[in-house]
Parts: sequence; structure tokens; C-alpha cells
Amino acid sequence: MYATNVRNLKKNPSEALRQAEHAPVLVLKGNEPNAVILHLEGAFADSEAQLRPALAASLYQDHVLSLGAAAKVSGLPLSEFIDHLASLDIDIVTADDYSGQEEKMLESWLKHSL
Repeated sequence: MYATNVRNLKKNPSEALRQAEHAPVLVLKGNEPNAVILHLEGAFADSEAQLRPALAASLYQDHVLSLGAAAKVSGLPLSEFIDHLASLDIDIVTADDYSGQEEKMLESWLKHSL
């Protein structure tokens, strides 16, 4: 296992990523373990099929990735990723600041058009 401290990680993150291809990388803060860097396609390839959808769902839910980008990270086709999100009770469509205004406009339009 390769170990690095936060300062070295900031200076040369590519070295830690190269090392992670072979084994987990331990990141130290001071002299204390703080984090572990894992390569998704390396030593943990067996877990990748489970890790990628979970990671993608979390990033989508936190609004870090769009739906399409998260589906790519997950490694699943878009329709399967949407099903995965539904199984986790993560909404695909959410209300925003304009939803209430749009609803009122639609009601007004429907009232006048009927």
C-alpha cells in the first residue's frame, strides 16, 4: 500500500492515482490516516459493478452530475439508471422556483381554453 500526505497529494495527485491502480492509497493528515483512494477499475474490479451505480446516484442526487453524465458514470444504460434511481427513491424531476408560477399559468390557460 502506498501512503502520501495531503501536501504531497496536492503537489502531485497523478502519482497517487497511478499508485491506486495497483493498490489502495492511504492519505495521511499529519501522521493520522485520513482517507483512502481506490481505483475503480483496478483491484476492486469485482466491486465496480456495485460501486459505480451507487457513486453515480449519489453524485446525481447532490446535483454534481446531470442525469446523462451520472448514467455514464454508473455504466448502466440510461433507462436502467433511471430505474436504479427510482429504486432508491431519488426523484428524476424536481420542482424549482418556477414550478408554482408555471402551474398557475397552466391553470389559467386551461380555464380560458375550455
